[in-house]
Parts: sequence; C-alpha cells; structure tokens
Amino acid sequence: MSADRPRRVVVIDDSKVQCAVWQRLLEDRYGDRVAVATHSDPRDGVADLGPEVHLLLLDWEMPWMDGREVLDAARELGVDLKRVIITSSHPADRLHEEFDETGCLAVIEKAEPEQQAAFLMILDSIMRR
Repeated sequence: MSADRPRRVVVIDDSKVQCAVWQRLLEDRYGDRVAVATHSDPRDGVADLGPEVHLLLLDWEMPWMDGREVLDAARELGVDLKRVIITSSHPADRLHEEFDETGCLAVIEKAEPEQQAAFLMILDSIMRR
C-alpha cells in the first residue's frame, strides 16, 4: 500500500455512538493515515466491504445480521480475515469460543480495560503493515 494513501477502515456496529467512538479513536490516533467508514446497519456495512479493506472492526451482536454473518460475507467479498477485529460486550472467553476457528485477527471485550490496552497494541501493529 502506498505511504501517501490512507488505510481504509470499516466499522460495523449497530450503535451509532460506538461507531463515532471508534471513528474518533482511529482518526485521533492515525490522522490522515486512515480513512474510516462507519455503518450502524450491518447490511450497509457489507455493501462497503471488499479486498481493499485494511481493517474491519465488527460488532458481534447486531439486528438484521450478526457478526458471524457479516464475517462470512466479508470472507466472500475478499476481506483478509487477519484484518478483522470482533468486538462485543460478552466476556473474552465466550468470544474465543465463537471466533477462534474463523481466522480473524482478534476478539475484544469492549468493556474490559486490559483488553482495551491489548486492542490499542493490535491497532498500532495492523496500521503499520
């Protein structure tokens, strides 16, 4: 990827507030190195996916489509699953039960402070690639 071209990040979370939080965090942390698209309707989010997505932040529980369905669609649309982070309010062990076999980059419990620190390290690593 060209150094002058921003990394494309897609956020799919049914909470508009959470979408805004992720967008602000990413833009504050990475500035013009990132272009963030947010979708509170997972159906719209799926329509925005493709192999050029550098990072997909995906909520597990949403109306209309759950995170597993969106993940399956992302795979079919050419998104590299090693560039997908699943987020949820469920405990991390439950998330690992659901998603460890999918090949996604990480699963993060939104409310756990220790997971937040790991999440930032993962973000920094993926944004450098």
